[in-house]
Order: sequence, then C-alpha cells, then structure tokens
Amino acid sequence: MANVTPRTTPPGSGIAGTHSAAVRARLGPASLKARVRISTVGLLAVTGLVTSTLLSVAALVAVSTRKLPPGAMPASMKRSRW
Repeated sequence: MANVTPRTTPPGSGIAGTHSAAVRARLGPASLKARVRISTVGLLAVTGLVTSTLLSVAALVAVSTRKLPPGAMPASMKRSRW
C-alpha cells in the first residue's frame, strides 16, 4: 500500500507557488521512493500536455474505427484477400 504525504512550502521560505509530494511504496522485495517538486506554472503546463495528448488519441481512435458508407471507398483502394 502506498503512503502519499502532501507537503507544503512553509511561509516565508522565499519559494512561491511550489508544490511537492513524496511517495513510498513497497510490494514484496521491490520498493519505490519518489519525491517531486513542481511550480504552479509547471503543473499547468503538464496538465495542458496530458489533456492535448488524450484528446488527440480519442480523435484518432474515433476516425480509425468508423465505418464508411457503402460505395465510399475509391476503386483503387478496394480491399483484396489475395
């Protein structure tokens, strides 16, 4: 089970708008220990990148799985089964 400990910057430390988090997880013999620190602007940038990636993947899946109406495929692109 993972323990997530949110940390805040103490007032007067001179670092404004910085967020940090620490995670420790252990599963059998394997363990993970990570600490991350990011500014508010960086957090917004990462959010924008993730959102645009998810939206573009959703658009690609929608286009690639749609069915064409009968007769919409050009003659030069007819499917053949060899």
